Amino acid sequence: MLSKQDDFIGHQLPTTFDHVMSSDPAWMERLWYTGHPVPGGDFIFDIGLGWHPNRNVMDGFAGVAFRSKQHNFRVSRRLRPYPLETTIGPLTIEILEGMRRHRLTLQPNESGLAFDLEFQATMNPHEEGEHFRRRGGRVTEHMARAQQLGAYRGWIEIAGERREITPVDWLGQRDHSWGIRAEMRTDETNPPLTFYPPFFYCWTTAQFRDRGLHVFFKERAPGEKIYLSGEEVRTIGTRTKESVRLEDVSHDITWSKDQLGQTLERAEFEARFSDGSTRKLKIRALPGRYFLKGGLYGGLNGWSHGDDKGKFYSEHDVWTLAEPETRKLVRTLSDHVIEVTDGDEVGYGIVEYGVGKGYARYAEVQGHPPI
Repeated sequence: MLSKQDDFIGHQLPTTFDHVMSSDPAWMERLWYTGHPVPGGDFIFDIGLGWHPNRNVMDGFAGVAFRSKQHNFRVSRRLRPYPLETTIGPLTIEILEGMRRHRLTLQPNESGLAFDLEFQATMNPHEEGEHFRRRGGRVTEHMARAQQLGAYRGWIEIAGERREITPVDWLGQRDHSWGIRAEMRTDETNPPLTFYPPFFYCWTTAQFRDRGLHVFFKERAPGEKIYLSGEEVRTIGTRTKESVRLEDVSHDITWSKDQLGQTLERAEFEARFSDGSTRKLKIRALPGRYFLKGGLYGGLNGWSHGDDKGKFYSEHDVWTLAEPETRKLVRTLSDHVIEVTDGDEVGYGIVEYGVGKGYARYAEVQGHPPI
């Protein structure tokens, strides 16, 4: 069906913009944002929106984690007859200026969470390497993804308490992905569950005064990479002759003595880049950590990304993260605020991580589910 976007050039199929090249129901497009104060890192917000054109669904989430609690808001609507309007009830994401400024709003609602935030890019975007995977002869993942580092301004309100957000001390990152995305099902109330062989994965961003780092790798065994992508980026608008790409990385993780789950305490990375440089990165975890189950990653209580919940549906909850049953539910997958030291410079970002059972290192945390 026709939409406003069809007035712009850029069509790549002889049809309207609300159709994609594949009829695979796993095709999705996702916007994701997170932000945190620096240097304290004691608060984090996560916001996301998913476009599922072959399921006729748009879903989204917003949440904050601080003071040992996580506040979650989840929402869904039928995609059509408004297939390209990035609004789901009170949640809206607007691209004010591509690769520069985005506006994120959550109008007052029953959850008690509301915000009006503007993401302002500080660094050039990073385009990840292609994600492609076949299983049993079928393409289960064929996806593009890009990230960008930035800062925020605006406000967040939680249960009547408002925080002013200024770009001087609120940094963050955003992510945009599209294509066929591998299924991730870890909701034990809604089998079948996704089978994971032994693995360790780590996705890391760090923002310094005039540059940023992106480091992403997956391993089946120590040193045995099945995916590697990363880059050193410069401040927004800076032109470089060649990109400085990540070529290899080794790791040494120290885990917190957390009886309830996998929690990184600190880490050391040795990262080698295409310009011949090697960086020894020292990472220290800060208190802010948002568990992505709150945004339906892996599914939650029978609801997974792309599920048709009707014309409109929303729900909200507050988790006490010190409760064993809550931590069992939320598992490991999270956005964890970090401080990163690279030589004489200190930067801030987030890390996502997980260790699967049978991986030949870090056995001390493998008693807890990784995703």
